Amino acid sequence: MDKVLRGHHLLCIHGFRGMDYSTKFVEKMYEIVNDVRDEQKDFSIKVIAAFDDACFTCPHQGKTECEANEGSDEHVLSMDEKTIRHLGIEKNKSYQKSFLVSLTAQKVVMEDLDYLCKGCSWLSYGVCKEGIVELKNKYGHVDITNQ
Repeated sequence: MDKVLRGHHLLCIHGFRGMDYSTKFVEKMYEIVNDVRDEQKDFSIKVIAAFDDACFTCPHQGKTECEANEGSDEHVLSMDEKTIRHLGIEKNKSYQKSFLVSLTAQKVVMEDLDYLCKGCSWLSYGVCKEGIVELKNKYGHVDITNQ
């Protein structure tokens, strides 16, 4: 069975360091992150612009939309759409994890996060950009914006 990840979570997983919305959310994100970072595992991920496997443990999940604050649902959906477009993939389609990780390493530089993740409360901590740089270094794609 596919794992289901929203578009912008394809980026979050590389910088995730355990900062939390809740204990359940952190536990679920670590489960997802550990699976994605495990090079011995490959599996199918369905990419969506909607609630995903992580969202179901978030305390801000409403019945049909994110309720973190006014405008938060539109914000997270816009990050999903921008990420999906940037990667050149289709929403509601499944891809192998290895392909998505490699594609992210190829197509995303840390400066892209300023646009793709604009307004995200986690962006200012710098861990997301660090995660992208580490990913690019691991896959041999030099992040020229970091030099």
